[in-house]
Amino acid sequence: MSKQVTLNLPLAEIALDRDYLARTKANLFEELWLNVQTRVLVMFEEQVLLDGDSALRYIDPSRLSITGNEVYLGKTLTEGAAVVLQVLGREAAMELEPDLNQWHPLRRSGIGLTSTDASIFSQALALANWHKTHTFCASCGSGTIVAQAGWVRKCEKENKELFPRTDPAIIVGVIDDQDRILLGSQGAWEENRFSILAGFVEPGESLEAAVIREMFEEAGIRVTEPEFLGSQAWPFPFSLMLGFTAKYAGGEVIPDGEEIVKLRWFTKQELKDELDTILLPGRLSIARAIIEHWLGEEVKG
Repeated sequence: MSKQVTLNLPLAEIALDRDYLARTKANLFEELWLNVQTRVLVMFEEQVLLDGDSALRYIDPSRLSITGNEVYLGKTLTEGAAVVLQVLGREAAMELEPDLNQWHPLRRSGIGLTSTDASIFSQALALANWHKTHTFCASCGSGTIVAQAGWVRKCEKENKELFPRTDPAIIVGVIDDQDRILLGSQGAWEENRFSILAGFVEPGESLEAAVIREMFEEAGIRVTEPEFLGSQAWPFPFSLMLGFTAKYAGGEVIPDGEEIVKLRWFTKQELKDELDTILLPGRLSIARAIIEHWLGEEVKG
């Protein structure tokens, strides 16, 4: 894999000391609830509260009861303050903050946060999504319980531990010999939205092999020389996006007709000229960073 190129990736920062040894401590949350430094990030339907537009709003633990829906995220790198995620039901969330406009999703508000807070939000959301989808054991169907400070779910019937999953996905800026980039549009998107192509890594597959396979499956083209640029979390629900560029090596560009319905080559000037009429990936995404890396400048808006 080639040497990493530095990209401006808002969800890639090392935001917390994850303090993994503390996860096995008995009565950890009771201890943290007594510590005046502890910060609790509450989440309701994948949304959190903000202080203004650029900072997460933490709740003093004295205002909250321990419910069993907590995850110890780690300690801040500066003060060493503990950060805990607590997932709330509707009744508890509305009691804390009844104005639904004050609850913010990551996709909409993450880019306005500091990179540290955006990364903490991303970590919290990925874990919350994993818990929500793993309440039953995949092997025997029994209910699972939360263990190790929210980093494990346990099937007591089989005495088996389940760990948070991360789904790796490659995302690729394909460049041809004229220095054009290939952008595609999904059928579920707006008519004028374009992005680079992506796909999940399959079992037993290297990242480079996934790049080559996915570009052929989605666009009918052959690519060579996959070059790794960087990676960041993408907690929708719990993915890791691995960014690449690759060289176009041949084949007629044909969208697969299922996921991708339109494909088009763009020169740098064409992309600049059409920025008022096309929609690019949001600034929170690695896709936007890869496009800007190829373009050589930041895209406004």
